[in-house]
Amino acid sequence: MIATDRAPDLATVAALLPAVWETGLKATGLLRDTWDPSRGTPVFTEAGTYTTRGWTEWTQGFQFGNMLYLYEATGERAMLEAGRRGTLAAMAPHLTHTGVHDHGFNNVSTYGNLLRMMAEQTIPYDRWEAEFYRLALKVSGAVQASRWTATSDGGGFVHSFNGAHSLFSDTIRSMRALALAHQLGHVLMGEQDRAISLADRLFDHAASTAHFNVYYGQGRDGYDVRGRVVHESIFNTANGVYRCASTQQGYSPFSTWTRGLAWVLAGYPEELEWLRDRAAAVAAHNRVAATEREWIRTACATADFHLATTPPDGVPYWDTGAPGLDRSGAWQGQVADPFTATEPVDSSAAAIAAQGLLRLGAYLVAEADRLAQMELDLDGNGPAVHNAAAIKQQGARYRAAALVTARTLFSEPYLNGDPSHQGILLHSIYHQPNRWDYVPAGSSVPYGESCMWGDYHLLELALMVQREADGKAAQRFFDIDVPGDTP
Repeated sequence: MIATDRAPDLATVAALLPAVWETGLKATGLLRDTWDPSRGTPVFTEAGTYTTRGWTEWTQGFQFGNMLYLYEATGERAMLEAGRRGTLAAMAPHLTHTGVHDHGFNNVSTYGNLLRMMAEQTIPYDRWEAEFYRLALKVSGAVQASRWTATSDGGGFVHSFNGAHSLFSDTIRSMRALALAHQLGHVLMGEQDRAISLADRLFDHAASTAHFNVYYGQGRDGYDVRGRVVHESIFNTANGVYRCASTQQGYSPFSTWTRGLAWVLAGYPEELEWLRDRAAAVAAHNRVAATEREWIRTACATADFHLATTPPDGVPYWDTGAPGLDRSGAWQGQVADPFTATEPVDSSAAAIAAQGLLRLGAYLVAEADRLAQMELDLDGNGPAVHNAAAIKQQGARYRAAALVTARTLFSEPYLNGDPSHQGILLHSIYHQPNRWDYVPAGSSVPYGESCMWGDYHLLELALMVQREADGKAAQRFFDIDVPGDTP
């Protein structure tokens, strides 16, 4: 269980940030100067050197997004220019990629961040550059929304690269692409010029993920534990009927692959922020109140499960049902061991989850008085009215868990201390069942390596902490309105 009773304060965590930025600049600069673009996209490191791994091209946005975050945090101009050049040169195919569920990863991390930075005056405003980013985001959102499977309950989902039968938990973070395109006034045009609402598709996908991929302790199957997340749900494509739970990267459909849970835990709080801030723009869909209640229920369930099944320092093992954990003793009560001989940890899951916990905690605290007027399922006991003090206390607990995790990740052995290593965040895992990850000589378990999504989400978390320490609000993906500009 994450030791929220021993959480550091913000100043203690913020004091670790100079080392994070120094490591990020060195490692990202090393990768920038040595990577051959003809090799494709860097995915994870082997013995400290980034390599590629063909499955789907979902990590290139992180490659350039890392550079943009480092500029935003440090003012290092070379990082900005490299990130912009990379976006222009390499990201266009990702905008029209109809075969993946990863638009939120690739395109919001690049075009989205650049437009947000322009709106926040972190980079100079240029009218046609802003229009370029807007057009890219409109295209990305519509293309992502076109990858659609209708379900028998009248809803649907953006299906994964596996095919029309497959709903991934990861994809909740690609709903940012739909949110931005809708925010920019765009729609998906279908047969006979039918205009398809991107907000409706976002709501439907989020509802499907919450209903089918997240469990609430209601006896759905023999392993229905509140907050447990399944990586993949399978549907009959002939009639849209749900068939079964599945997984690609987890141990089993009846355990929880912790990065899959982390995507859900990060995705719903950031969409809650968007829903609250942009409620007027989507109010015509008459789904705002019910959607907010559902997203809060889902976010709190997964957050509570994560807190309960993660070691005290905030770093989870790669799957809560991984068989080797039985040989690790009381692993939930011991600080995670990245060098263990039983099962690997996944620091990337920790970085992703920490951001979700920080956002969810802030949301509950800020909105507590309003939420106290609603019936919410915050604790798995069913819808009820909760007083504002209790809601704030729950939000504070999530924030404490995020700060515990950030303190761990911003320090060795998770923060890379080797100047020849191209990664920033160490001890991440890509695909343990397939044994894709690098295993050092003499070990039976992978450790000591980095991945593009782990590095990116560490920097994203670090920027959130830095902005708060500087008295600013956390960056939000939808803050893209350029003052005084009329698209």
